[in-house]
Amino acid sequence: MIGYVKMDKRESIFKLVTDERILILIVGIAILWRCVLSSDETISFWECVCSGITLFIMGWLLFAYMYSTSRKQTDWPVTTKIYQGIAASLLVLNIYVVIYYGMRWFRLLHEEVYIPLDFVFCDIRYLMFLLCYCSVLWTARYLKAMRDKYRLLIKEEPKSHAMSMKESVLWVTMHERTLTVIVIAAILWRVAISLDHTITFRESAISCVILLLLGWFLFGYVCALSVKARRKIELTRVIQGIAAGLMAINIYAIFYYGMSWYVLILGMGDVSGTYVPFDLLFRDIRYIMLVIFYCTAIVLSKFLDKAYTDYTVPINKSANLND
Repeated sequence: MIGYVKMDKRESIFKLVTDERILILIVGIAILWRCVLSSDETISFWECVCSGITLFIMGWLLFAYMYSTSRKQTDWPVTTKIYQGIAASLLVLNIYVVIYYGMRWFRLLHEEVYIPLDFVFCDIRYLMFLLCYCSVLWTARYLKAMRDKYRLLIKEEPKSHAMSMKESVLWVTMHERTLTVIVIAAILWRVAISLDHTITFRESAISCVILLLLGWFLFGYVCALSVKARRKIELTRVIQGIAAGLMAINIYAIFYYGMSWYVLILGMGDVSGTYVPFDLLFRDIRYIMLVIFYCTAIVLSKFLDKAYTDYTVPINKSANLND
């Protein structure tokens, strides 16, 4: 009896924190919070600490939930992979947040874009990451429904068929080995351009194009998948939530490079593109972590596609079929 009460309490809390109205309220409070902080165009140490703790709590609790749930038994195996994919993506973002706020709190990071405009970029980053976490939180509600309410009816692997040129290119692009090569290439690229402690406009443009290609290609693929999977309501909602999180990170990347180029074009700040070591190190870390995030999200999208192709039935219906 006590076990059922605890379970009901957990379910109630879960439904509460994943409710759309609560998530909208959280985002609204975050916007007001950042507006108040930035009213004097400065962000104090304690204000930075409060913002960091908020993201820490959301990010690591979400990661813990996704990872722990992925270890539970389910009748639809691909949902376990989806949980693992989301957990891996969250882990990358969480590590990035830890590195950023750690460098901020220990005063190792001096300038990100241009000191008089850094407070604007801090607001954008905070809101976009919070929006990403809220999107994942909203997704968790429907992903749980997929795991609990459906089962895979046919467990045999479907017979392979000849892939078209488009399918072949997509398969190669999204293969794990290709993604590994992309991550290694990104690391080598950042090491090469950072040796002289200077990043030129051309080098910045190349880095930006690579991120935009990865981010918006993935966003477009996920959106197209949500259209194909519209008959599976819960799966569609999961895909839409992940797409919203991707869009938030993509907007963050666009704002960063947009503001950097704006400063460079107008000749504000250090137009030579020369940075102190820790500032340059953080730029390299940010770029590499974003590339890794996109690559893990690409792997996640493959699991979503697998869920779309799986033939499933409600658990109560499958029980009747077995009878």
